Amino acid sequence: MHNLENILAGILISESIGNRDKQFNRIAFDSRVIESEDLFVAIKGAEVDGHHFISKAIKNGANVIVCENLPVEIISEVTYLKVQDTAKVLGQLAGNYYNHPSKKLKLVGITGTNGKTTIATLLFNLYKSMDQKVGLLSTIENRINNKVIAATHTTPDALKLNQLLAEMVEAGCEYAFMEVSSHALDQKRVEGIEFSGAIFTNLTHDHLDYHKDFKSYLNAKKQLFDNLNKNTFVITNKDDKNGGVMVQNSKANIFYYSLQTLTDYKAKILDNNITGLHLELDGVEFFSRLIGEFNAYNLLAVYAAALKLGADKMEVLTHMSSLHTAEGRFDYVINRKRNLIGIVDYAHTPDALEKVLTTILKFRQPTTRLITVVGCGGDRDKAKRPIMARKATAYSTTVIFTSDNPRTENADSIIEEMEAGVPIEDKGKTISITNRKEAIKTACRLAQDGDIILVAGKGHEKYQEINGVKTPFDDKEELKRQLQ
Repeated sequence: MHNLENILAGILISESIGNRDKQFNRIAFDSRVIESEDLFVAIKGAEVDGHHFISKAIKNGANVIVCENLPVEIISEVTYLKVQDTAKVLGQLAGNYYNHPSKKLKLVGITGTNGKTTIATLLFNLYKSMDQKVGLLSTIENRINNKVIAATHTTPDALKLNQLLAEMVEAGCEYAFMEVSSHALDQKRVEGIEFSGAIFTNLTHDHLDYHKDFKSYLNAKKQLFDNLNKNTFVITNKDDKNGGVMVQNSKANIFYYSLQTLTDYKAKILDNNITGLHLELDGVEFFSRLIGEFNAYNLLAVYAAALKLGADKMEVLTHMSSLHTAEGRFDYVINRKRNLIGIVDYAHTPDALEKVLTTILKFRQPTTRLITVVGCGGDRDKAKRPIMARKATAYSTTVIFTSDNPRTENADSIIEEMEAGVPIEDKGKTISITNRKEAIKTACRLAQDGDIILVAGKGHEKYQEINGVKTPFDDKEELKRQLQ
């Protein structure tokens, strides 16, 4: 049990009703999981308002209610605490409840449209290879040293986040690397979290179904840097037009990385092929197994962050040279008998797809054909669908439009919206096959010796979501099976 007054430290309460000198069990913001003597926080979400479930939470056993609007019916045995913003207060309560674990870690947040998962995973693997105890919070998985915990969101809710960070502290972790999504920032899921540093990758068209316009999307991301204090650092991409905008109001110590201009951390690509990247990084020649210009940026950000965290330059470069990419990020399989290369990538935005396609074009042979399998997710930003299709046909020999995660939308309708973006002169390049398995199978049958097949959009995901049902499906396993 926990003392209520202790858990309210630093939180502004505008009005309270009932006894504050009491004990409570757990904190929850879902009335369905409330049990006897729990504290319930009523969150006004995008779709559901927790205030409508206060009576249910009390019925289930809640003895403390934190809310923005006091209910009409007041129960004498229950304590009511009125605050201005329950989403913000949930993060503060979670921090107090778990004894502020983020303060006990060197925690680095990574945000941007593309590259978050790769950078977070590379940093985690780098520090593990340097025999450090380290945690990871990412789209693919959460890790506490060697322990793997399934991830349901890019950034967990405030309670789960603090719980995971507390487990990292308990396990002896000194470092932690965390993807920070625009949704999480907008919904205040990282409220009360103290970062040692933050990385900005890039900003392109994505999530406008949620944020409505690009400015709102940018401002959501910018919050991460606005909230840093003077004892922290920022590593930001000078080559992205929003790299400077992100840090305009930041109190942190700001450092830039670039492939194109002279900055704090600079790299030059000496060679880029299917075997990896040969770079001149910060004045030292360096080889990586990772492929493509976008990975040169990712490696540069990882290198810069490690140095700002105090690691030795040559030790970092030595260990970085053996790192593999994150699962589902330019993840490739080779059929040597047919000389075929199959690539799986999570690219689900126009910019990410274009970067993957242009990277492939740079190392393919003149006679190599590129066959791309791509779809777009349902119940998400519709504006990017025709753009994704246009990018795919612009750089590919053949494009197969298929379903991604249609969710509650009709997969055929999504494909039709994609097809609308294809220029007339490229229509002959396209095939539409709704069944994703059949689409991958067709791509492999169309491929001739020396060709490259790209399956884009789902990357590491091990399922396909159709009408609320997640059916097992793995792009890489399916691609391997069909290539054989």
